[in-house]
Amino acid sequence: MFKVKLFIILLSAFSLMSCDRRGVYEESITTSNNSWNENDIAKFDVSIKDTMVYQNIYISIRNTTDYPNSNLYLFVTTTSPAGFSNVDTLECLLADEQGNWLGKGFGFIRDNRVPYKHNIRFPIKGVYRFEIQQAMRTNELVGINSVGVRVERSSVK
Repeated sequence: MFKVKLFIILLSAFSLMSCDRRGVYEESITTSNNSWNENDIAKFDVSIKDTMVYQNIYISIRNTTDYPNSNLYLFVTTTSPAGFSNVDTLECLLADEQGNWLGKGFGFIRDNRVPYKHNIRFPIKGVYRFEIQQAMRTNELVGINSVGVRVERSSVK
């Protein structure tokens, strides 16, 4: 009986570990008191080892229903291992036109994974830095719980 239970536990653990085979990197930073100051820049260092595979990049936003807007503008700065930087402005839609929250979750928390770049190949190996800053023209942005970056292998070959 013990061997059967051990087998089931090990099988469950292995299947949970293999659920996200496409993920290369994922990290989030929690804001202080569900408030994101305009001077707080979320920084993520992503190590890229394979330049031949296509990848997708997502920005992860966790917001509460206290967030006063339906969208969120971000400045996303990407710096390559060679030191070259690129700044993009990204609009993240967090609610629809009727005011219904988008993303996954229940209660007062919503998780959104916003597409940033799709089917790209990183030109060189090394550590890429992603810096994300809120661009909503307000000092304290209430209702943002965390912000993050996810890099995953694309299904394009």
